[in-house]
Amino acid sequence: MKEKHIQILGVFLSIIYAVFIVWLYAVEPKSLSEVGTKVTVTAGTYEIDKAKFDEGLRLFRADNFPVSRDFFAQADPEKRDAKTQFYIAYSFYRQGFGKTYNDDALFKQGLEQLSRVDPNFKSDDADLKMKTPAELKNEFTEGLQLTADDFNPLKVLRERK
Repeated sequence: MKEKHIQILGVFLSIIYAVFIVWLYAVEPKSLSEVGTKVTVTAGTYEIDKAKFDEGLRLFRADNFPVSRDFFAQADPEKRDAKTQFYIAYSFYRQGFGKTYNDDALFKQGLEQLSRVDPNFKSDDADLKMKTPAELKNEFTEGLQLTADDFNPLKVLRERK
C-alpha cells in the first residue's frame, strides 16, 4: 500500500470516529444496551419488543393498568410506536374512569401521553370502543372539565369505553 493511501485511510477513520463521538453526545445513551436501541432508531430499523407488548396487552385486558403500562414502556423504550403509546394513554383513561368521578391526575397523564401518538393513528383492536387519538382526547378533556352534568345522579349508569 502506498503511503498516500494509508494517510487517506487514517483521515477517513478519524472522521468516522469523530462523527461517532458527536453522535454519542447527541443521543446520550445511559447504558450499553440503549446504544443498540439508538443505533436501530438512527438506522431506521427500530421495532418494539413484541413479547413485552403482548404481555402488556394481556395485562391491559385484565384491567391491571399500572403493570401493563410498565410492559408497554419496556416494549417501546424510544416512545416511537403509535400503537403502544395509544394503549398507554388508553390505560390511563381506563384506570382513571369512575362511575361518580374521574381521577384528574390520571386523565392529565393520559392527555400528556396522547401527545406522543400520531393523530392519524387508528386502532384495529375490536375490544376498544375508542379507535382514534381524537376520540380519546375528547374523553380526557370532557372528564377534566367540571360541568353541571357531573352532578347528574344517572351518571353512575354510564359505561367505560
